[in-house]
Amino acid sequence: MKLTTQADTSSQPSTSTLLVLEAIVRLRCLSAEYNRTRMILAPHILYTRDDKLYVDGVVIVREGMIPREEKMGTFKLDGLKELNLLERAFAISALFDSTLDKYQGVTLMGVEPQAG
Repeated sequence: MKLTTQADTSSQPSTSTLLVLEAIVRLRCLSAEYNRTRMILAPHILYTRDDKLYVDGVVIVREGMIPREEKMGTFKLDGLKELNLLERAFAISALFDSTLDKYQGVTLMGVEPQAG
């Protein structure tokens, strides 16, 4: 039997996961590249599907331009490259519905309206 003092990194969350969680809790935008497209994203929820992590959020800026219409998009977490937490705050979108079936029982973290 061999004992080791090294941490088991397989069960530790990735840096990307931690950034997304912080962005959701603090209502802060993320800058990222997804499918070779630079964007600023307002992440609303982190969840699993088929044992993979996904983020649903609103694209605030795509390739330096504001999108024509607001819409909720789904992004596979491991497809979000060059992920950075920004100090830019975002408001929770009216399009976000945490009660959708696809989130039930698989949500890790989602935005919550401020109480009060």
